[in-house]
Amino acid sequence: MKRLAILTAAMILGGFYAADAGACTGISLVARDGSHVVARTVEWAATPMQCGYVVVPRGHDQQSYTPTGANGLKYKAKYGYVGIYTEYEPFIVEGINEAGLAAGLFFFPNYGDYAPYDKAADAKTLCDMQFVSWVLSQFSSIDQVKEGIKNIDLVTLNHNIGAVHWRIAEPNGRMVVLEVVNGVPHFYENTLGVLTNAPGFNWHMTNLNNYVSLEPGSVPDHTIKKGITLKALGHGSGMLGLPGDFTSPSRFVRATFFQTTAPMWDNGFETVIQAFHILNNFDIPIGSQHAMADIPKGLPSATQFTSATDQDAMKFYYRTAWNSNIRCIDLMGIDFRKVKYQSHPLDKVQEQPVEMIKIHS
Repeated sequence: MKRLAILTAAMILGGFYAADAGACTGISLVARDGSHVVARTVEWAATPMQCGYVVVPRGHDQQSYTPTGANGLKYKAKYGYVGIYTEYEPFIVEGINEAGLAAGLFFFPNYGDYAPYDKAADAKTLCDMQFVSWVLSQFSSIDQVKEGIKNIDLVTLNHNIGAVHWRIAEPNGRMVVLEVVNGVPHFYENTLGVLTNAPGFNWHMTNLNNYVSLEPGSVPDHTIKKGITLKALGHGSGMLGLPGDFTSPSRFVRATFFQTTAPMWDNGFETVIQAFHILNNFDIPIGSQHAMADIPKGLPSATQFTSATDQDAMKFYYRTAWNSNIRCIDLMGIDFRKVKYQSHPLDKVQEQPVEMIKIHS
């Protein structure tokens, strides 16, 4: 029964991907006090997802699924962690562990692929949708992840989903992108701190050169002929040419521009709020990815949740398409030696709270 649920979740995710509905945007910021914040959006425009958060204690036993059942890699959590899952609890897409290591999953369609599944290697086989759970439960540094991946086989449960790639970030600011191409894992140092989807990370970095002329603020007046002076029509004219569509390359460029031009705030909390404001620009209105007849019901935004993690204060923030109020899980208040494994929906009620303002006569 459980295997059926897992495969159903994988098929649902495959359906999302087939509908070209997945689009994730990640950024990172640093505060004056040295706090590092990683933030991201998660989009699926096909239908509302069942999302929740989990609290995983030290010592928690986990096992990966494979295409043939619950018979993959077994591992016990060395570190407790908190993460958000989609559709099924082991499918963590973003989280942070008690060592401050953060990890997130981003779809990587058409450009990544894993080695073929080998049933004889089930004992070291790890499902790609469970990779974040494995990283958060086992490691405290990127170098440890690099060593650990040598001992596993990454597979997919459903080839219709396509591949994914990952962002892994240490609390000191170091970040890498992991992409598996032709079955071979490649780690890229991500000093920029931005990540979206396909094509590969190096392609996105090269593509930024197409936007070398972008700058914050307004461009000066420009006289092209005696008596004819061109003047900006409004503030922000230095951004003319910034791509506005929701494709992965365009989102990467916009995220880079907004992240690198953002002011530096004093502390982690102020920086978290800045991250949410930046990611407002990547909240995809429902309907923009559909023909009118195909717009799903019950989904107010394709951006189903947005999260931000203060890796120094060990606080994990999120908001959803149904409730834009920011909520916070404080890992410093969790004793991962004693806490019980638990999961909860992101929204107890999928309804936006509204504060009514009383007007006194």
